[in-house]
Amino acid sequence: MSALSRLTDHPARPFVCAVGGAKIKDKIGMLERLSELVDAFCVGGGMANTLLAARGVNVGTSLRDDDLEPARRILAAIEERRVDLHLPADAVVAPSVKAEDRARVVPIEAVGEEMILDIGPASAQTYANAIEAAKTIVFNGPMGVYERPAYRRGTQVVGDAIARATEAGAISVVGGGDAAAAAHLLGFASKMTYVSTGGGATLEFLEGKRLPGVAALER
Repeated sequence: MSALSRLTDHPARPFVCAVGGAKIKDKIGMLERLSELVDAFCVGGGMANTLLAARGVNVGTSLRDDDLEPARRILAAIEERRVDLHLPADAVVAPSVKAEDRARVVPIEAVGEEMILDIGPASAQTYANAIEAAKTIVFNGPMGVYERPAYRRGTQVVGDAIARATEAGAISVVGGGDAAAAAHLLGFASKMTYVSTGGGATLEFLEGKRLPGVAALER
């Protein structure tokens, strides 16, 4: 609770949120709330695909939300609040998740009919630069299909950057089941300030909702 409160109550700046995962619609409330708090978003995974599609970029057969209106709303809020938004400029693509031997890096405009399965190396370096300059960091989802070796480099680079920032004095919070699983698998969980496995509860807290368990303890 105290670790999560450090994200919402006068966080040290710059405050950067590295967020990924499958769907925007599952995290609308969190993104809207964080857009009021953070200085920058670094977005990967299906969430990035949806935001790119909402901007008119062809994301091929990549995982994305069918309904782009929530993404357009988030984009408008981020722009209105003048938050820096980092979306992939390049990507690791393949014909399918299982076709790891055919994975390749392309500019984001050249996805064609393939699937985006990770952020590309140029994007990963841009994200790492933003993260290493931060004083408060929240990691809330992997940058790609980190479970498969061909598509985990983006998440690894982001995680290592968070670890370096933390070592230099930043506060880092990993929130959510997928984010925590990626942090443990890729070896950077122990270098974070706090790792929460309560995915749904973390999202609700970051949305500004009052958690029943916390309310009971406060009573």
